[in-house]
Amino acid sequence: MKTVLKSEQKQITRLFSHLEFDGNKLNYQPGSVLRSTALIAGTTVGAGILALPAVTLPSGILPSTTLLIAVWLYTLFSGLLIAEVTLNVMRLEGIPNLGFLAIVEKTLGKVGARVAGATYLFMHYALLVAYISKGGDILASALTKIAGLENLLPNWIGTTTFTLLFGGILYLGKERFIQKLNSAFVAIVIISFIGLLLLGAGQVKSTQFLFQNWHTLGSAISVMCVALFYHNIVPVVVTQLEGDIPKIRKSIIIGSAIPLIMFLAWNAVILGSINPEIFPNNLANSSVFDPLQILRTGSAGELIGLLLTVFSEFAIITSFIGFVYGLVDFFQDISRIKKTELSRLPLYSLVLFPPMSLGTVNPTIFFAALDYTGIFSISILGGIIPAFMSWQQREQQKLANNIYQSLIPGGKITLTVMITIALALIIKQILSI
Repeated sequence: MKTVLKSEQKQITRLFSHLEFDGNKLNYQPGSVLRSTALIAGTTVGAGILALPAVTLPSGILPSTTLLIAVWLYTLFSGLLIAEVTLNVMRLEGIPNLGFLAIVEKTLGKVGARVAGATYLFMHYALLVAYISKGGDILASALTKIAGLENLLPNWIGTTTFTLLFGGILYLGKERFIQKLNSAFVAIVIISFIGLLLLGAGQVKSTQFLFQNWHTLGSAISVMCVALFYHNIVPVVVTQLEGDIPKIRKSIIIGSAIPLIMFLAWNAVILGSINPEIFPNNLANSSVFDPLQILRTGSAGELIGLLLTVFSEFAIITSFIGFVYGLVDFFQDISRIKKTELSRLPLYSLVLFPPMSLGTVNPTIFFAALDYTGIFSISILGGIIPAFMSWQQREQQKLANNIYQSLIPGGKITLTVMITIALALIIKQILSI
């Protein structure tokens, strides 16, 4: 492990280097900010963007835009906080590759690790069910059109094909190949998204920008939290970038800002396209409103429909990749803690087959899965636990006179605010139930 210390700033710039043996030669494989940024952006832009307009419809463009930016700021701070905690654990332990669960266990002990593990497992499986069911549905519809069939293929064909195809690529592919493939998929998502915005902008009605209903914002927070969640992949990014703080900070900020801009534009186009005459009718039943149908009814409906299929499927695939990686790291952490080792095939089977089975049995589970993983899971994993870990680390390293690497400003005031917001959201959700 290589450590470089700046005496003036007292800051560790890189914890280790990626060195690989190639025959008799030692090669250095530096981490790529571009690929790490793409991994974060791809993990974030998933099924959440497809559900977003349905929950922001009752509030209007301006209120939902304000809330999206506020949720992004919170998730940005929590993402940087997880990176901060990961860096300090790796530095103290001397281990360059640790997953989220191992970091929690080393910081908050076994009780904290069990709470985090149960929440993490539930969230990942629930979101993988959502991605597999929706991705399989889109894939089955596309195969039906290509084959010229009148009726859709059975649901299990879409979910099974989606899981075996893209899960098989992750199982067989090497890490650098998957990184490059993910970057290509993110590029496809961005290109198709730009095409959708250009075509959909022609249907936007300026009167819709005047509508505001701030009282209905609460129902949108859960989906926004899910849509902007990428924190499971942060320890992977820290490892890929060799613990280089400027690169890590840049990757997280840019990688999360790209989806934010996409969400804001997407939300404005969809909500701005709704006819004022039909708008009040959908407010009472927005949960079943299909916001994408608005774009399909325009004069360029066929082209928009094709772009929607491409955008939706690849957005789900990129997010699927990130959450599979996160769950693989989770089970590897458990193996390390129990001092056992899972081989690759049982590991990926454990990750992929349970959500594939549930997605096959209940293909309409998409919105329910997103809702259940909202406030509770993400408030705990993205707010309360990272803040408590940082608090604990700062106290321990202060007593030991160790250098603490901080990525966010504000000290304990920031941590207190993050915990308070997360607890308030959980209490609000419990009272609403």
